[in-house]
Amino acid sequence: MNMLIGIVFAASIILDQLTKLWSVAVLKDGGSVKIIGDFLRFTYAENRGAAFSILQNQRWFFIIVTIIMLLVLAYIYFKTKNITNLSRLSIAMIAGGAIGNFIDRFRFGYVVDFIDVRFGSFYNFPIFNIADSFVVCGTILMIFLILFNKFEKSEVNG
Repeated sequence: MNMLIGIVFAASIILDQLTKLWSVAVLKDGGSVKIIGDFLRFTYAENRGAAFSILQNQRWFFIIVTIIMLLVLAYIYFKTKNITNLSRLSIAMIAGGAIGNFIDRFRFGYVVDFIDVRFGSFYNFPIFNIADSFVVCGTILMIFLILFNKFEKSEVNG
């Protein structure tokens, strides 16, 4: 299981960075590629904030917060002996996604986003990237594990 967790961690960073390189090369000039009709397309965007573009132009704030968060996640991952493998997987997903966006923010001052989901004329979801997907999925998994008391291994007395 540790090998799978390591693969997911590495894949989250590598896939994120490769897809961002592709989006810069193909989409940066303002093009948009339709994938599933008007529902899913790839559209280049530079996000200088956080989720939903909040806290715009706070680069150093996000860099510092990300470093602190990664240190906390590393501590929990490596120092907590009784967490489950699924908990370790959720931490790896969150950390990998955070590192993917950290690389962009550190190098460029913004995060490259390109996944554009639209629900007709009803709602355009904010454009996001692979790293965001890993952070969100890892966080949902962690919340589920905590809510259902599966984050830590249960102690058996006797």
